[in-house]
Amino acid sequence: MNAETQGGRSAQLKHTGLRPGWTTGACATAATTAAYTALLTGDFPDPVSITLPKGQTPSFALAVEELTPQGACAGVVKDAGDDPDVTHGALVRSTVRKLPPGSGVVFRAGPGVGTVTLPGLPLEVGEPAVNPVPRRLMREHVERVAAEHGAAGDVEITVSVDHGEEIARSTWNGRLGIVGGLSILGTTGVVVPYSCSAWIDSIRRGVDVARAAGLTHVAGCTGSTSERTVRAEYDLPDIALLDMGDFAGAVLKYVRRHPVDRLTICGGFAKLSKLAAGHLDLHSARSQVDKAFLAGLARLGGADEELASRIATANTGLEALRLCEAAGVPLGDLVAARARDEALSVLRGAPVAVDVLCVDRAGAVVGRG
Repeated sequence: MNAETQGGRSAQLKHTGLRPGWTTGACATAATTAAYTALLTGDFPDPVSITLPKGQTPSFALAVEELTPQGACAGVVKDAGDDPDVTHGALVRSTVRKLPPGSGVVFRAGPGVGTVTLPGLPLEVGEPAVNPVPRRLMREHVERVAAEHGAAGDVEITVSVDHGEEIARSTWNGRLGIVGGLSILGTTGVVVPYSCSAWIDSIRRGVDVARAAGLTHVAGCTGSTSERTVRAEYDLPDIALLDMGDFAGAVLKYVRRHPVDRLTICGGFAKLSKLAAGHLDLHSARSQVDKAFLAGLARLGGADEELASRIATANTGLEALRLCEAAGVPLGDLVAARARDEALSVLRGAPVAVDVLCVDRAGAVVGRG
């Protein structure tokens, strides 16, 4: 077996045997591309192809085509692959209309897409819940279509999801202050399917391949953003990168029995705050960010009672982190250090050095332990 081609995150994906799907952000981008093309040419491309952040070029069949004097609307049915995603089968629509020159690209929330009402998310209060990466993808594709047809690219994009408000009741959106529907999500455009048993098996295989190749340093990453950070920090080869996902416990327990000299754990601040609090399964359905726990850590870092109280009632872990950053309290480092201690306790004295990196949504390191 060639370890370089059989190990790492890509091999893990193949090893699960599960079919990946497309995020709501990818579907909205495809629908936007088709609608804007029709607005400029009178014809809807079907299927419509887009380019995702990692270079994939999927094609999407159109389920809706509507062209009026006011604008164009296209719709794509989301295929989440083998992932048990609540939005699988949802109809994602994008309505595009021209704006005056210089307006740029403006996003609106249509029926079934939520609006942000509380701080702590990567969007300002009052904004439609269309996350930063899907926004960037839609802007890029609008620019591409505009360049092809000699247009200015000044448009309003209204994203909607049929029955989205009803579907959103099965998500955590309400608790996060996203009202009126779903969030349009996705950092890579690809939905990675998670079967617990298949994914844990793929983690074990990843460790085995790294050890067989003689590697002494591996990294468990919660997703593609943390993986990019680890690459930048340590210049590790692909086969050293384990797609840990939410299964921190699976990595730690297997490395306990099959040690490597060094294990780096890298993930979003909020997810790793769960590990710091003693949770080994980081999935949102099975563990939650404990703001009271974060407030206690902040006190250890010098936070006064007023700040601790604000942390305990913060909307999200990210908001708690930002409050501490503004006050000069090193909450990121405290969480990373506590997460490292929890990891070492699971390793039970195995000869493995552990370090932890907490990152924000952009991949910037906000805590080291």
